[in-house]
Amino acid sequence: MEEIREIMTDNVECCTLLDNLFEVAVKMKELNVGAIPIVDEEKLVGMITDRDIVIRGVAEKHPGSTKVEDIMSKTLVTVTPDTSSRDAAKLMAEHQIRRLPVEENGKLIGIVSLGDFAIRDLTDDQAKEALTEISEQNYNGVQY
Repeated sequence: MEEIREIMTDNVECCTLLDNLFEVAVKMKELNVGAIPIVDEEKLVGMITDRDIVIRGVAEKHPGSTKVEDIMSKTLVTVTPDTSSRDAAKLMAEHQIRRLPVEENGKLIGIVSLGDFAIRDLTDDQAKEALTEISEQNYNGVQY
């Protein structure tokens, strides 16, 4: 069975607690990504997504100078590099998340996303099923 270390992205761009909402949004645009981990030194302290920026930032009329700490998600689900792809997929489905930070010895060393699973030839039917559950979330009766 595949381990997360085999499919994760290990060159992860991060922001820090010193960054603001505008700086994070610009970095997302430059990197063409939808999520940025927030670190304090090398320790993962949060995650901010494009959706966080819209829902917690823009929709609540926060200026671009708002501290990233005020917008980011602080309760995180993480995995280690030796977590199986099957277990990671289950966690993603259970928590309805599309990205999992990968930590080792208290430091962020990578990230795994739905896209990482999608490009792999997964033979584990349970992993495929878990990923399907994430992709078929239902919001107010509308499927996305």
